[in-house]
Amino acid sequence: MQKKSLHSICRWTFNAGKGGFVPGDMRPEWGSDTFETVDMIKIVRDRIKPKLPDYITLGIEVHYDNEICEDTASAVTDALIDSGMYLAMITPGAHGHWGYGGISSLDSRERKNAEEFGERTVDLAYGVLKKSWHPDTDKSPSLILWNGSFGYDIASIGVKSMYQNLKESVAKLCAYEAKKGGELYTGFEPKPNEGHPAMLIPTVASALIFWKKLEEEFGISSDKKGVNKEFGHSEMIGLDHVYDTVEELDNNAMVHMHLNSQGYNDGIILGGPGKYDIDHGARVNGMNIAIAGLIQDAGYNRWKGHDMQARAYDNAEQSIDRVIRSILSWEACENAAREINTNLLMKYLSQRETAKAEDVMRAAVVSAQKHFDDMYKG
Repeated sequence: MQKKSLHSICRWTFNAGKGGFVPGDMRPEWGSDTFETVDMIKIVRDRIKPKLPDYITLGIEVHYDNEICEDTASAVTDALIDSGMYLAMITPGAHGHWGYGGISSLDSRERKNAEEFGERTVDLAYGVLKKSWHPDTDKSPSLILWNGSFGYDIASIGVKSMYQNLKESVAKLCAYEAKKGGELYTGFEPKPNEGHPAMLIPTVASALIFWKKLEEEFGISSDKKGVNKEFGHSEMIGLDHVYDTVEELDNNAMVHMHLNSQGYNDGIILGGPGKYDIDHGARVNGMNIAIAGLIQDAGYNRWKGHDMQARAYDNAEQSIDRVIRSILSWEACENAAREINTNLLMKYLSQRETAKAEDVMRAAVVSAQKHFDDMYKG
């Protein structure tokens, strides 16, 4: 019997348009002046949830304070409960307020304000939103720290001081969260660039080292601490997100997942190393099947988020369809991973018959696409 699978959908996917070099009003019905997070939850309930297998449980991911705040949290909580969904992830949207390092800033006023902003995010999660948490404690929401504020554009010795500030501020936030109950899963979302040319915590390895330093220097327990596995951010700089998975699982540090893609690894969608952050949804490909197999072996059963953007030319209906496709694509990869004869695969690899090992994985890709087709049509 298929066990429950937890997928979370990001509020920020539902926007009127990217703007800049592409239209900012492709989906006017999702404009920021009229479209609220409660509206997004209703769309997920009415137009996405019915298209998914019954064994999938859905959650929502939000930024504080532009997508949820003290004034809207009660309505969002009620909408989640009414829809049979949960709060899967909350993140401080500090990058929307502070552009000079946030909690790592060398400007003491900015750092203090950003620290207080993070504490308010925790307060909100443990406040009225607590009613929208999943009842199983091992599926409590993630508190994800995206490093969009933690960056710089000047090469100087000041980078070391920024890093030290970051350690002290995050240690303070973790201690604050522990006093609230210590139930959230706290993780970094590494990224090599955006919103600065250079970032603190640019890679998975950087995040793992950071948490070890916090344990050594500040006594912060590594329990429920780790990494939001963001496929696309590794792809952007040509890193191997399959090996990233091994590192994350080996350190018991995978607290959340973002199943997006920059697109270059399926031979169809363009993107990849050296490109900007495109945020396609999850796709059927060999790398994703390998990662699905790794997390299955490790028993990962937390939230799998879809941090994706609609295409610049998509209307609202097409954008909703892409979210459905992303969830079903990942489930198809998981199904295919379960079907692989791992003993045969390891036999081929141990005997250096790598062409035959490739055949096994290629067959799994074909199988995954069939699973997707069946679920999408069904």
